[in-house]
Amino acid sequence: MQNEALGGQLLEKANHLPLSPGVYLMRNREGRVIYVGKSRKLKNRVSQYFQNSTKHIKTARMVAQVASFDYYLCETEIEALALENTLIKQYNPKYNIRLKDAKSYPYIKITAEPYPRLQFTRSRTADKGRYFGPYSGASVVSSVLHALQRTLRLPSCNRRFPRDIGKERPCLYYRLGQCCGVCTGKVSEQEYGALIQYAAEILRGNTAAVRRALREEMEQAAEAERFERAAALRDTLFALEKLSQKQKVVASPDTNEDVFGLWRDDFGAAMTVFYIREGALVDKREVVFGADEIVDEESLLSFLYAHYRDRTDIPPRVLLSFAIPKEDEELLCTSLSDLAERRVSVHTPERGARKQLCELAVRNAAERMESARRESEKNDENAVRLARLLALEVVPSRIESYDISNLGSEHKTCGMVVMEDGKFKKSDYRSFQIRTVEGSDDYASMREALARRFAHLKDPEGAFAIPPDLILLDGGRTHVATVRALAKELGIDVPIFGMVKDEFHKTRALCSDTEEISVARDRGVFSMIYRLQEEVHRFSLKRMSSAKSATLRTSSLEKIPGVGKAKAGILLSHMGTLSAVRTAEREALAAVPGIGPVLADKIYTYFHGQEGAEP
Repeated sequence: MQNEALGGQLLEKANHLPLSPGVYLMRNREGRVIYVGKSRKLKNRVSQYFQNSTKHIKTARMVAQVASFDYYLCETEIEALALENTLIKQYNPKYNIRLKDAKSYPYIKITAEPYPRLQFTRSRTADKGRYFGPYSGASVVSSVLHALQRTLRLPSCNRRFPRDIGKERPCLYYRLGQCCGVCTGKVSEQEYGALIQYAAEILRGNTAAVRRALREEMEQAAEAERFERAAALRDTLFALEKLSQKQKVVASPDTNEDVFGLWRDDFGAAMTVFYIREGALVDKREVVFGADEIVDEESLLSFLYAHYRDRTDIPPRVLLSFAIPKEDEELLCTSLSDLAERRVSVHTPERGARKQLCELAVRNAAERMESARRESEKNDENAVRLARLLALEVVPSRIESYDISNLGSEHKTCGMVVMEDGKFKKSDYRSFQIRTVEGSDDYASMREALARRFAHLKDPEGAFAIPPDLILLDGGRTHVATVRALAKELGIDVPIFGMVKDEFHKTRALCSDTEEISVARDRGVFSMIYRLQEEVHRFSLKRMSSAKSATLRTSSLEKIPGVGKAKAGILLSHMGTLSAVRTAEREALAAVPGIGPVLADKIYTYFHGQEGAEP
């Protein structure tokens, strides 16, 4: 607990802060950032933490661990809000709402080409493409892409146009009337561009505008006696209207807004977001806040700003089921308007249909919270039984699992997966390329990987600095003995056990370095161990395969005269895949740093050109 003398020192320091906008960072005794906040008046906000006033229990718990704080002065509140968001992402503090990186959410991308394509992607780059989203999940993106491709009759194949026009027969989708058939050469670049523009408008939520444009174009084509074109437009219009009818309508057709519903009690909080476009509910996002995350007016403002900072589709109206101070509401309106480059309003409705929408979102959040609690209770019970089974001193909250994958003596990789409170935490997954072990010695490889992992326990920040409550190795007693000896040498006290497989490569038992411990009788524990073993095996195998694939791609390029390992790496890094290098034009290859027109010509000729070149 924070002693009175330290509290007095922190209060005195806080009282000397300026009355200006800024961001503050609370640190514990180890110097780790445990909370980041922002304020329009730093002195008033920070000093409140160290006064003997009533605090929310989570806030009090955080303040009790504060040993020091830093701060940054900002010119404006908007600048402070943006900096706070950046620092939360950088430090991932324990008591802040976890701001999930937008890179983990999927987007739909329209590529910048003469004949643009619609693609699924999880990253945004400065490549002149147009990005839409992020969406709540991969299944939503797949559903939207499929609907657009079938509705607008867009190609879903891997052909590139105009390069592949006329090279192959049209596919079955064209014969079924589900593709416009760019490959036939009957669709001009302008006609295809119009379809892509329609897709972009639909992704922005302007379905009604697309229907009007299609109807006008259809009528013009009919008047000009272009009956085939008119029929195609008619079919597209019919499909689009049918698609709109399938969407769940929750508001009037001219409604474009996002609805945030917050449910919270003394034990936790959850948020549901409805995305409503043209009166239809097109997507939904649900967030359950962690047990230590402080959910108050300040953190909610940060959450809302972070939610929209990387989004391409900000509606003109944002509805909140909860009230925020008037000053924060105005700040959020200004920030979102700047991001959207048009006016965005934020308010909490008190009556009418919009109030009912907020209440519906709150009910969804409450149900999600209850579901999360049931799942958490089940996971807690499994963890308690696992602790009893292994005679652990503490119930394991963070479990790390390791597995070695290799192809003979090459591409040796150790995968590390993390389960936290019964859930896989993929942001903390790591892989280790084994560097010092000769041959296929799994025990030495496991020792090297764990030695490197243990070294990171000295890091001041980050997931690697968090000590595990339990380590599970995909292996038997010798694996356990090897890693336990390493931990003892380094003075690290972590329970270490092995996951033993049967002859069918399935989980059979856990083991120490001297005995096996059966888990077959406890269905919950068995399921937990089985999931861990399968996940770490999948992850390590994937990493090993990726390493092998990268080597093969690089080796393939090194066959080209003038391309060594370094230039092969540059080509793959710049263009992404070997297929992209293979299909690139001379100009695109020459634009890669360090390649130039002469070498670009050799690469192009190797893949496309002359007699003796690789097909």
